[in-house]
Parts: sequence; structure tokens; C-alpha cells
Amino acid sequence: MADEQKKEEGAGAPAAPAGGHANPAAPAAPAMEPWDSEVVQSLRKSFPGVDLEAFSFRGQNLIIVPRESILPVAHFFKSELKFDFLSDLTAADYPQKEKRFEVVYQLYSFKRNERVRLKVPVGETESLESVVPVWITADWMEREVYDMFGIHFDHHPNLKRILLPDEWQGFPLRKDYGILQQDVKWVQENLHIQSGQ
Repeated sequence: MADEQKKEEGAGAPAAPAGGHANPAAPAAPAMEPWDSEVVQSLRKSFPGVDLEAFSFRGQNLIIVPRESILPVAHFFKSELKFDFLSDLTAADYPQKEKRFEVVYQLYSFKRNERVRLKVPVGETESLESVVPVWITADWMEREVYDMFGIHFDHHPNLKRILLPDEWQGFPLRKDYGILQQDVKWVQENLHIQSGQ
């Protein structure tokens, strides 16, 4: 019985190296912690009916914003909280989640010398309001997210592909788009070659 218990306890442990000394257990990955600050309090006070979540992870602060609220929240961040610079806008694909995509906004305030990340969960068939009216730099960034992930931004001034040809089929940064996959038909019709992949 004791031998069986020892076997079960040691089943998940890494094997000892050739020198005979076991590796120390790897430290547990840090978890996201709730984040509260003047920024979060101001946001919750101004949007009492909006389900906002605020976390800090490895010293980086993030707020999860519902899809329907991104435009008013973006306006508030720029006009009231003085986050006047959208340094990046990108996305991530989690096919196992109910809302497959996360659109990520990296904001910076010169006045506050502070950064914050906004995350917006978006379903595969859902669209998201464009933030170009708030930060003009979102224009090409939203086009890139549209091109690579197929996420549609409502009221974008010129939403079309920016890296791939307009007729290209598929969205290369989706997890179900194979690493060697390409639009074979487009390659044949436009480059007049057989795909080498």
C-alpha cells in the first residue's frame, strides 16, 4: 500500500538527471490579481451598468471591456483619463472559448506616464465598433486585425485587407489556419505557379 502511494505521488515528478540529483520543483506561474486604482474607480463610476473586470499581471494592468461598450469606454480613456496614445491594437484567437477572439488595445498616457491594456472578447460571428474616431492610429491596426483574423470593425472608414490581396481566402492568424496553408487558387490565378507548400 505504501509503495503504491509513493508511486502515485511520484508519477508526475520529473525524472532525476543522470547525476542523480532531482531538479527542484518549478515555481507556480503567477496568477492575475484584482487591480484597483484611480483609473478603475473612475471607469466604474462613469459606467455603473457595464460589467468591467480589472486585473494586474506581472506589473501590467488590464481591463476586460464588453464588446458593446468599447467605443464609449475608449472615448472616456482618451478625454477623461488622458490615455491619448494607442500604441498597439491586435488580437488573439482562442478557438475553445465561447467568444473566440480577444481584441487587445495597448494604451499609453503621456500625462500620467502610465500604460493600460484593454481586452474585448468577441465571438466569431460578432463585429466590433471601430475606435478610429478616438485614436486615428487605429485605422491601419484594425485593418491588419481584419486581414489576419477576420474580425469586422463597424464604421471603419476603409476596412479592407492591408497585407494580403483583397481576394485572398482565409485569415492566416486564426488557429485553424495551417502554418503552411495558403490560397492555392489565388496563387495559381495570379502568380501562375503551383504552390510549393
